[in-house]
Amino acid sequence: MLITMNNSFANTARLLGAGLRALLVLTVLTGVLYPLAVTGVAQALFAGRANGSEVRADGKVVGSSLIGQQGYGLRYFQSRPANGLGTNSVNTRYKLVLSGATNLSADSEVLVKQVEDAKAAVVKDNSVPGYTVKPSQVPADAVTSSGSGLDPDISPAYAELQVHRVAARNGLSVARVQKLVEDHTTGRTLGFMGEPRVNVLELNIALKDLAAQR
Repeated sequence: MLITMNNSFANTARLLGAGLRALLVLTVLTGVLYPLAVTGVAQALFAGRANGSEVRADGKVVGSSLIGQQGYGLRYFQSRPANGLGTNSVNTRYKLVLSGATNLSADSEVLVKQVEDAKAAVVKDNSVPGYTVKPSQVPADAVTSSGSGLDPDISPAYAELQVHRVAARNGLSVARVQKLVEDHTTGRTLGFMGEPRVNVLELNIALKDLAAQR
């Protein structure tokens, strides 16, 4: 009986020791070495993406190329509407912006009113002497928000619609602003995925630099 108890204790101690050694080895491998290796590769090969796709201007970070911003004045190109964005109403100590969709159906009277109001505003804001925007020219992304409300891009059509207003507000020629849009238009990924797009933040930074040279 005593021999059996001793053997049982020895087996338990041996299993416990093996388990602790395995825990230590796996902790070092998966909790230290693997994250360091992945971080090292990411920083060496994809530093920009690994650090949040930061966009810099005047020596400081002004945003991310992956996250859209609101509040641009009419001197600048406008982003898509962000009707799905909300604010943190629980922890009001922090001014957090919550992304999300409106979840309004296509036949929602509220959504229809939002689209109609947004279209009227786009026509009014972008019509300048010598150039009048027609309601039929307004693309869908100018009056509807993305699912997250944080889409950083707009369509080339929406960017081009804003060219005359941006040129007039900044004292630039339409041709120079049009060229700016063309230079910042990205084609389909790998030539077939997605749609052509224009990153609004990057375009506005280039516009600011161009206007400063005037």
